[in-house]
Amino acid sequence: MIPSVIEKWHNIIATKNPSTLGDILADDVFFYSPVVHTPQKGKQLTRMYLMGASHVLLSGPFRYEREVIGDGFAVLEFTTEIDGIQINGVDMISWNEDNLITEFKVMLRPLKAINLVHQKMGEMLKLVQSGKMSIPA
Repeated sequence: MIPSVIEKWHNIIATKNPSTLGDILADDVFFYSPVVHTPQKGKQLTRMYLMGASHVLLSGPFRYEREVIGDGFAVLEFTTEIDGIQINGVDMISWNEDNLITEFKVMLRPLKAINLVHQKMGEMLKLVQSGKMSIPA
């Protein structure tokens, strides 16, 4: 049986609509980026990073290849392609008894993919910071 929080996450990915992210994130969630050294803490920062990542990673043929789901923890391996670069990654998600995500960690490979995602995420975050793109509440 797939936990409801993972079902909701899959729905966000399938519909390419991250507007409901706030519904599945704990207030004190930690986000671990493959390109930012320090963990990002809090719902607002995590939403911003995950929404930016959704714009970048879901622009290609994104799909989950395999999943390992335990008690309060899931590892979801994905593939996609951006600008001709094959990207392989893993989302590691932990949640609490309220089915809210408490930790979201992303790992990517190969190095070309990390560099490309870093560049594209940087462009996306600059648009958000400049007000040219908004993150829905």
